[in-house]
Amino acid sequence: MVEIYYTSALVVSVVLMLVYSFFFHKHFDVHLSFLFLFVPINNLAQYLLSKSVNFEESIVAYKFVYLSSCFLILNITLLVFEFCNIRINRYLKLLMYTVTVATLVCALQMGQNDLYYKSVEFELVNGVATLKKVYGPLHALYYAMLLSYFTAALSVIIYRLFKKAQISRRFIVLIAIPETISLLGFFIGRSLIPTIEITPLAYDITLIVYLIIVRRLVLYDIPETVIDTVAQKGDTGFISFDFKYRYLGSNDTAKRIFPELKNFIVDVKINENEDTKKTFWEWLNKFSEDNSCDKAYYKSGDKVYLINVGFLFNGKRKCGYQLYITDDTKNQQYISLLDSFNTELKAEVAQKTADIMDMHNKLIMSMATMVESRDNSTGGHIKRTSEGVRILVGEMMGKSDFNLSESFCNNLIKAAPMHDLGKIAVDDAVLRKPGRFTAEEFEKMKAHAAEGARIVDEILAGTDDKEFCTIAENVAHYHHERWDGSGYPSGLKGEQIPLEARIMAIADVFDALVSKRVYKDAMSFEKANEIILEGIGSQFDKKLEPYYKAAFPKLEEYYNSISTK
Repeated sequence: MVEIYYTSALVVSVVLMLVYSFFFHKHFDVHLSFLFLFVPINNLAQYLLSKSVNFEESIVAYKFVYLSSCFLILNITLLVFEFCNIRINRYLKLLMYTVTVATLVCALQMGQNDLYYKSVEFELVNGVATLKKVYGPLHALYYAMLLSYFTAALSVIIYRLFKKAQISRRFIVLIAIPETISLLGFFIGRSLIPTIEITPLAYDITLIVYLIIVRRLVLYDIPETVIDTVAQKGDTGFISFDFKYRYLGSNDTAKRIFPELKNFIVDVKINENEDTKKTFWEWLNKFSEDNSCDKAYYKSGDKVYLINVGFLFNGKRKCGYQLYITDDTKNQQYISLLDSFNTELKAEVAQKTADIMDMHNKLIMSMATMVESRDNSTGGHIKRTSEGVRILVGEMMGKSDFNLSESFCNNLIKAAPMHDLGKIAVDDAVLRKPGRFTAEEFEKMKAHAAEGARIVDEILAGTDDKEFCTIAENVAHYHHERWDGSGYPSGLKGEQIPLEARIMAIADVFDALVSKRVYKDAMSFEKANEIILEGIGSQFDKKLEPYYKAAFPKLEEYYNSISTK
């Protein structure tokens, strides 16, 4: 019966390891993979220990039990920290590994001296090998390590249960189960059944729970899930090369467009293949000599594909080249007809341009909305402030004080949704805090203005409309500056602050006042109006006062209209 138990535990752990390999994702924490490796090792060692026929065999098997157990407890603890989004200082992690290895080294002395075990005797109980041990002084280190790791992990779990964070409570409970089972299996299991190790069963249950966690991890990792879906199932082809023009890989869409990729071998240079010299190699070579040569066309059958050449990044570091392949057949058909059907195609081109601009604007709005979704506002801030800017600019157009051009007004309205893009770089703990910021937190929040300008500059790099680029960057960078110079991030004063940022500031503050947040109720329009007017000359440009006053009834009407929808 005991032999069946150890055999079953081993088989189950191996099956669970294979199941994990099926679900494996490159972004899984390495400690999770170690866990699914060490449990089968532990169960194999327990099985071999039960089958050993002499003292030497049992000692070897028991050493492997200790080897796997030490690192199992360590990896379970580190996983708890990782899953609870608590970063461990690398020196502390190094200390934990050092303590674990030191404890293991002590355990490996069993049978050689009386420091870890004063005595070890081999005996057979009902045909099953076991070791009768008398603990030595160094064995206390093993218990101390186990209790320290378990205490630290359970403390983190309890902390996360009672501290508000963007972590599912169900997920935290799942994390606590393996920790508890492992603890009970090790300490209580021995007291219940002294002749049988309960830990193989406990570790198998632990792996089952971690498989459930793995399934949730895949769903929780939204950015990576979306990226993988687009890369593998989208309409865009991707081909990667390193800086020496060696092939790194491609997705299924690229292989469909370029069937020769199916026979490519990773790390082989593309200039060694005659078929790719006139395509991949030529495109990459032109781009490496001049980064502005980042577009090419490839015709296959009745299809024309647009090839966009760019850099391949590993984090922030450039590590090679990336080809983005999209079906550009329709666009090319439009272009080929221009010569003979110029008049008729003007409307088509105009519509196409409008569609592209509309898509561009929607992409910007989608990106801004994605950033906003991380904030603790009730949502809609981007759309409301954009409409607020539109209303303010509408009152200013045609007036002699500023002589705003039509393009300036249109570009400012288009740029308004981008004013808070920098918040994507602000940590969730700060961005989603429901109360007032500490001085340190406020400094982190303030960084979103300069970061937003940097992001906008990168997004719009290469855009022909320089005026729009400048306005969008200024709006993101300076919408928290104050007329009296007490704002951030640069402390600009008066007309040093770009006009577009001064206009954006009024719309931004007005929306913040009259909108409900998780930490405050919406303010009445009368009170918000009073605060804005009090800020004229200190926070806001005095010259904008008459236009704000003229716009206020329209702002109130707009906010009332959306509150009823």
